[in-house]
Amino acid sequence: MSTSTTDEAAPHDGERPRVVLGVAGGIAAYKACELLRRLTESGHDVTVVPTAAALEFVGAPTWSALSGKPVASDVWTSVHEVPHVRIGKSADLVVVAPATADLLARAAHGLADDLLTNTLLTARCPVVLAPAMHTEMWEHPATVANVATLRSRGVLVLEPAEGRLTGADTGKGRLPDPGEIFETCVQVLARSGDAAPAQDLAGRRVVVSAGGTREPLDPVRFLGNRSSGLQGWALARAAVARGASVTLVAANATLPDPAGARVVRVETTAQLREAVLAAAEGADALVMAAAPADFRPTEVSTAKIKKADDGAAPPIALVQNPDILREVAARPVGPTRPGVVVGFAAETGDAHAGVLDLARAKLTRKGCDLLVVNDVSGGAVFGSPDNDAVVLAADGAAVEVGHGSKAHLAHAVWDQVALRLGPVPPDRPPGPGQPPG
Repeated sequence: MSTSTTDEAAPHDGERPRVVLGVAGGIAAYKACELLRRLTESGHDVTVVPTAAALEFVGAPTWSALSGKPVASDVWTSVHEVPHVRIGKSADLVVVAPATADLLARAAHGLADDLLTNTLLTARCPVVLAPAMHTEMWEHPATVANVATLRSRGVLVLEPAEGRLTGADTGKGRLPDPGEIFETCVQVLARSGDAAPAQDLAGRRVVVSAGGTREPLDPVRFLGNRSSGLQGWALARAAVARGASVTLVAANATLPDPAGARVVRVETTAQLREAVLAAAEGADALVMAAAPADFRPTEVSTAKIKKADDGAAPPIALVQNPDILREVAARPVGPTRPGVVVGFAAETGDAHAGVLDLARAKLTRKGCDLLVVNDVSGGAVFGSPDNDAVVLAADGAAVEVGHGSKAHLAHAVWDQVALRLGPVPPDRPPGPGQPPG
């Protein structure tokens, strides 16, 4: 089944996918309008179920106009249709955004005092909760316990984002970007029909690097590459949808933070190395999708380098950057070396060897467990929403991933990672609780 972030989720029996959008009573309720718009415009049949408190922030006419359906928050409206049972049972996905501390508590304890909590109790489909609240509320032991309970039942509770909250407050608790919540919903829907467990990475801690590093020449110029970060973002989103705790180390990518992932932004290869080594401590898997610059200037000019009157270009001496992938892969499996290390190889082939020949040599040289090989001849892959690749394994296996979305390739990579992971440590929490850092 396709997991494209631009494709519609596969309809069921010729019908559009049925999504219930729950909206709890927080100031972030207005942001759910953007999520609703994305869901309806991409072909989903959306029923909005707000709480009574949510209607204090955004009125029922707005939800009705955007969804094309009447909106109710209590179990008494159209009671002859038994909405408190019918809505949840007929849904293909239930997503609640924002999910307040109150909503999380009621859901965790099985309360059914309004239409939304009744819907959550009767749903037999994937459930995604996108929390939004003040930092103190998110970190309170009661909320921590409620989130752990929900995750233990298979609910995908996203980690909230960090940033500006209500008033002048700043911290963790911000609703993730609605567009990124939408991407998560699409991926969860796409996997809901697969034979594999929907959250086969639950309890795992994974690290993904993305983007391309930049090595400064002077205050305004740098050496860099064309990596957009799209494939790394797709890998992070896919891992979140599969239940993992995800740290994304992002080099010079301008994309919004993936919903549920912790993002560490860097610029240079040295900064990328430092962030990856720190994040890899205790991780189960590392996927190095970033494109680090191979070289950096030996010296960085403190002033802008000027053109010469004679037209001659100034010489630039370079020194080789550290090989982060090789450094991590060379370590013994343990606290500083994840159990599965994945590299990416952008190859073009040459007069002496083909793309796969060069990639197999690189796999041996790097010492990683898996190598995702892209043929980038003619500038293919960079900035494109699509990709194709071959996943080579140190044990000799080779899996060809046909042309498709970068999300499709991301899930193919995680499929191979999941096959090679050992058991989840027994003391791990069931969901994507983020390690400090």
